[in-house]
Amino acid sequence: MANLRDIRRRIKSVKNTAQITKAMQLVAASKMKKAQDQATSGRAYADLMNKVLVNLKEQTDEEAHPLLEEREGGKELVVLITTDKGLCGPLNTNLLRLVATEVGGDATYVTVGSKGRQAMARSKKDLLADFTVKDPVESSETRLISKFIIEKFLSGEYNHVKVGFTNFINTISQEAMFETLLPIRPIDLGRDRDFIGMGGESQPVDVPNAETSDYGGYIFEPSAEGVLDTIVPQYVNYQLYQMVLESRASEHSARMVAMKAATDNANDMIKDLTLDYNKQRQAAITSELLEITTAMKALE
Repeated sequence: MANLRDIRRRIKSVKNTAQITKAMQLVAASKMKKAQDQATSGRAYADLMNKVLVNLKEQTDEEAHPLLEEREGGKELVVLITTDKGLCGPLNTNLLRLVATEVGGDATYVTVGSKGRQAMARSKKDLLADFTVKDPVESSETRLISKFIIEKFLSGEYNHVKVGFTNFINTISQEAMFETLLPIRPIDLGRDRDFIGMGGESQPVDVPNAETSDYGGYIFEPSAEGVLDTIVPQYVNYQLYQMVLESRASEHSARMVAMKAATDNANDMIKDLTLDYNKQRQAAITSELLEITTAMKALE
């Protein structure tokens, strides 16, 4: 059994740990609110863009734009969005486990976040590039990533670009997701989206010099090719930006919850150690009293 000095040392150590985890909890809570607002405010736009592009793809020829082209087989380029720091519970572990089950052995990876880069290095995967994104996230940073993966897809080197990220649902719930970014597919952010029939109800509008013949009710000005050349790369950039926002909101939420749990556990441990300390101290006092009483009786 530990003596009183050892117990006091343990209590002091656990108190110091609790102060650190409490401070980290408060910092994560401060960042969490901003990240959550940033992620949720962009979902409506990302949702609408996905609806339009998915429905447009169904009503146009794949040759209308190379980023809409479906290719059979070929290599996969996987964009893995993880955190730069740890202490956020099983967030990265769940994502890496999902990606490992979904991706074949010949895939090439692009990582966003040091935890993903370290995992790829440990598992000796083919790592093509690594990007760092600041906090808070800026769209200019993700634009460099989207430009890079678009170039790789257009080169024909990769037939599919998929993204592994953590989807933010609420403060205590985050879900690892693996979605196809190129060619364009329905993406379900927040698990409350519906991508059915967006463009089928569109009614043509009389716009001079607009193309309408081959695109199921959509009107393009000045031309379908000109519009697609602008909107499709913008779509890829914004969807990737939104995925990074979802991952960042999930990270801060998971870290806040993990640090709160660590602080609560430390406080419980301090209570148990204090109780044990008081019991041993009381036993020592009782033992000393018994020794004094015995000595007094022996002197009588």
